Amino acid sequence: MATTSASMLTGDSGSGNEFALEKREQAMLELADFDEVVRVYRSRILRFLLSSLTDRDAAEGLTQECFLKAWHARHQFRGESSVATWLTRIAVNLLRDHLRSRSLRFWQRTRGAALDPMDISDWLPDGRSSPESVALAREKVAAVWRAVEKLSTQQRTVFALRFVEEMELEEIAETLEMNLSTVKSHLYRALAIVRERMEAGQ
Repeated sequence: MATTSASMLTGDSGSGNEFALEKREQAMLELADFDEVVRVYRSRILRFLLSSLTDRDAAEGLTQECFLKAWHARHQFRGESSVATWLTRIAVNLLRDHLRSRSLRFWQRTRGAALDPMDISDWLPDGRSSPESVALAREKVAAVWRAVEKLSTQQRTVFALRFVEEMELEEIAETLEMNLSTVKSHLYRALAIVRERMEAGQ
C-alpha cells in the first residue's frame, strides 16, 4: 500500500482547490440572475466611469454598454474572478477605447463645475450641506481633480480604482491584468504628482 501523505492524514488535501471551486460556483450562480447583477453593480460601474470622465452622458452610455457586453458574454464567464472584478475589467476596457477614439484627456476640466451637494456629501466633515461647507468641499474636490489631470491614463485609472472605488491593490492588479508591482508604481507616482500639485496650489 502506498504511504499515506500528511495532507491526507490532516484532511487538508485539495482544500485550496475546493475553496477556489466554491468561489467560482458562487460567482457563476450570482451571474445567473443578471437583473440582480445590474441592480447590485450598476452604481459601482457608473461611479468609476464618472470619476474617470466627468461627463455623465458618456459615463451613463459606457455603463449601459458595459452591462450589454457582460450580458452577451455571460456564457463565457468561468468564474476565474469575481463578478465585480469581471465587470470592472469590461468597464476599464470600454473606457480605454472611449478615450482613444475621442482623443480625450482624462479630466480635461475641473470636476468642481459638475458637482452638486449630493455628489460631495462624503467630503463634508459633519455630513451637513450648508452653503459654506459645500463651497469648501467643492474647492477641495476641484483642486484634487485639477491635480489628477496631470496623470497618465494608467495612473488615473489606478488612482480612481484605489480612491474612488476603494479597491485593494491586488484586486486592481487582477482587474487591469497588471503586475502588482506595476500597480504600486503607478499609484506611487500618481500620489507624488497629486501631492506636488496640491502643495504648489497652496
